[in-house]
This record gives sequence, structure tokens and C-alpha cells, in this order.
Amino acid sequence: MGVTAKFLRAIVRNDAMRSDPDEIYGWRVFTLVFSACFGGMLFGWDTGSIGGILTMPDFQEKFNYAHSSATAKSNMNQNIVSTLQAGCFAACFFTSWITDRYGRRAALMGSGFLTIIGIIFQAASAAKGTIAVMYVGRFIAGLGIGAASALTPLYVSECAPRAIRGGLTAFYQLFNVFGIMLAFWVNYGCLLHVPAPAIYVVPLTLQALPAVFLMGGMFLSPESPRWCARRDDWDRANQILIKLRGLPADSEYVQNEIQEMADQLEHERRLTGDATFRTLLREMWTIPGNRKRAIISVLLMIFQQMTGVNAINYYAPQIFANLGMTGNDSSLFATGIYGVVKTAACAVFLVFVADSLGRRWSLLWTAAAQGIFLYIVGIYGRVQPPVAGQPVTAFGYVAITCIYLWAGSFQFGWGPVCWILVSEIPTARLRAMNVAIGAATQWLFNFVCARSVLTMQNTMGKAGYGMFFMFGSFCFIMGIFVWFFIPETKGLSLERMDELFGVTDLVKKIDAEPEAGQADSIREEVEIKS
Repeated sequence: MGVTAKFLRAIVRNDAMRSDPDEIYGWRVFTLVFSACFGGMLFGWDTGSIGGILTMPDFQEKFNYAHSSATAKSNMNQNIVSTLQAGCFAACFFTSWITDRYGRRAALMGSGFLTIIGIIFQAASAAKGTIAVMYVGRFIAGLGIGAASALTPLYVSECAPRAIRGGLTAFYQLFNVFGIMLAFWVNYGCLLHVPAPAIYVVPLTLQALPAVFLMGGMFLSPESPRWCARRDDWDRANQILIKLRGLPADSEYVQNEIQEMADQLEHERRLTGDATFRTLLREMWTIPGNRKRAIISVLLMIFQQMTGVNAINYYAPQIFANLGMTGNDSSLFATGIYGVVKTAACAVFLVFVADSLGRRWSLLWTAAAQGIFLYIVGIYGRVQPPVAGQPVTAFGYVAITCIYLWAGSFQFGWGPVCWILVSEIPTARLRAMNVAIGAATQWLFNFVCARSVLTMQNTMGKAGYGMFFMFGSFCFIMGIFVWFFIPETKGLSLERMDELFGVTDLVKKIDAEPEAGQADSIREEVEIKS
């Protein structure tokens, strides 16, 4: 037994880990996952860098709003931040079609290329102080980042062994928060040691690094075997799976995995016919099992944003300053520690929790914890708000600590688990579309938060206490939703998700009937029954 397999068997507790061969946990699958997850770092690096850049006086002077009113500054900052989310949202409308037509690998390389183009525009605009070019650059970068946000969990979940699929898919979130952390410290270092205009041009330009690594890694990585199977390229799917699993072609494990793919595709094609966009969309919303999964995906992504995560990620320096951390360097340092906490918590989650505790319980306890921590911050702002020129009080330090604890608890549940579930619960035929719809929902509400947080902070009471009560209340509502509607999926193969959500009941019924005169699709079967 290899070192990696021994380590995984010691920390991962599920049936698949006990029964599957050790060889499937080789270096190839981890290299593929790490390469793809630079797609998560695209978003993280931008998230971590832009908030700190916007607080730099030199940046504000360059774009001629340093001496504007507080409201005008908030509007300008929110416009700059949210333009990227608009691009991310737009990307989700064509990502599904592109990845189904050209493959996961090519689409990921394209997303990296788009991001680099957008970053070039942003760096050029910062050097010249042209706000229109900044908006264009952030929208283009958003197209690449938004596409990668849908593609990375999809690609990883289709290539990962079932026993550790949750943990490997969670690497998307780990790379995301690691990018946030790196960007926070880059901003802090530039503030201390780099003169203008490089003080803000350098952080903007360095956002291209994960895009370069993503393109290089995908160039060397194989295509998703499940995408190849859907294209009826079974030889290629088999060869890729053999390499990824590190097993011979005649191994029982590889043959069973290929057979599961073939069985599912055969059922899909017999029961659902053609695969036009309109057909897939109707299939998603008219078949009860598929509709339930689509609704769960949409609500998970709405709730993820309503934890307030990107409200704090984007504007962490401003929020820490609003809680009493005076001075730009102090607020950026506090923000850097915030990034370290998020990264450490996410790493612990994916190693020890994702495929052991499971998805459902991770969401439940973190929803309650996040709600409690945010309520404490809100109470601080209500009963003992910071006073300008005065040191932070003991209660203030408790509130700041609660921000760190909230960030850590988010990484144990609502950060990585939402992406795991959205990418693993759909049927294979609808997986790309489901992930794209989930990502579009996430980016839409991300945009809403990015465009309104500073306004809420300035208008919802001292220290923005009402905003923290609002996000905390959503956290408690999320826990109720999970308790009643989210099943456990740890250790299940992707092909068994249909059984979990009830679609195979119709499959078995139709398989048991003579073909002549029966419905041509599950959708028609549902219509006949109604």
C-alpha cells in the first residue's frame, strides 16, 4: 500500500474507501486536480486584491475620486468590483454549450486566456487612470473567471475517484481561498514597500499568474473520460481512465466504472432522445428528480452568497476599519490574517471532513455557527460601536475574532460543499447545464452583494450592524433548508445519484415494459402520467 493510500484510508471514512483499490489514488489524478483548480484561484486572487487596491489613496487619486464624498466613493468602488461579477454571470450562459461541444479541457484553457486579456486591460487602465478601460477589462476577466467557476468543479468531479471526490472537488475552494490569502499579502507588501503607480499596478498584474498556470496545466492534462464517453469515444475514455486510475485495462474496477458510464448513457439515450438545448432544459425542469436537483443547486448558490461571504471578501479592509481597525496598513494586515484563517480552515476541511463527516452535516453545523458569529458582530455594532480616535474595545476584539471564526466555519461547509453538491448530484446528461445554472445563480447574487455591501454598511446602523443581523438570519434559514431537503451523497458514484433522487424508478418501470408503444422519454412518461 502506497503512502498516499495509507494516509487517505486513515482519514477518509466511507464505504468506497474501504472497498476500492489503492492504485487509483496515484499522482496523476492529484496533478490533474491541482492543475484544474487554478481556475478557482482566478476568482480568489481577484477577490483578495481588488478590495485592498480600492483603499489605496494613490489608486483613488489616479482615477480622480480621492476627494469625493463617502457615497460617491462607495458607488465608484462598488461599480469597479461588480463589473467583474457581471462578466462572470454572462459567461455562465455559454459555458455549458462550449464545454459540451469542445470538452472540459479546451474550455478551461479558453477561460484562462480570457482572464489574461482582461487583466491586461485592467493593468493598462490603472497605469493611465482610464475608468472605462478598467470596466472593460474587469468584464472580460469576469467572462474567464465565471467560465472557470463552472468548469473546474465539473471537470474534477468527473475525473476523481468516488471515495475522495468530495475532497478533490473541494480543492477548488482551497485554491480560491489560497488565492485570496496571497492577494491580501501582496497588497500589504506593496503598500509598505512599492511606490505609485506600481503599488496598485503590480497587484492587478499578478492576477494573471493563476491563469498562466491553468492554461499550462490543462495543456498537459487529459480530457474528462465521461465527456469522451458521451461523445461515444469509448477507446479514448478507456485509455484516459486506465491512466488516471493506474490500473490495467482488464482490471475489474476500470471495467465496472466504464460499464456504469455505458449503462447510464444507454438509459439516458433510450429515455430522453435527442440532446438539443431545448430538450435538455425541458428535461431538467419537467422530470421531478431532475427538477429537484436543479432547485437544490440554485438555492444552495443563493444561500452561499447570503452568508455574506463575498461581502466581506471584497471589502474586508473597509469592514475591519469600520469595526475599529484604524489605518490602512492595520486593516490590510487584519485582512491578511483573515485570508490565512480561511485557507487553513479549508485545508482541514478537505483533508479530514469532506468525505468523512459528509456534505449534509457539514452544511448543518456551519450554518448555525455562522449565524451565531454574525449576530455577535451585529450586537457589537448596535450596543458598543467603535469611536473614531479611540482604541478598539474588548468587545471590539471579540467582534473581530468572530469575523475570523465565521470565515473558518464557512470553509468547513458552505464554501466548498455547495460546489461539491452542484457538480455531483445532476445526471450526467444535465451535469454541465446544472453546474452552469448554479454558477450563474452564484454570480448573480455575488453581483448583488458586491454592488450593495458598502451602501448597506453606511446605511444599516453604526458599524453596519443591521447588515450582520441580516446575513446571520439567512444562515439560520439555510440550516432549516438543509435539514429538510439535502440528502447525504458522500461515497456514492456519480451514476448512483439518479437512484438517490428517484429518477431510476421511472427507468426501471420503462425497462420492464415492452418497447413498442411506450414513451420515448422520461419527460413523455411524466406527461402521460399527468
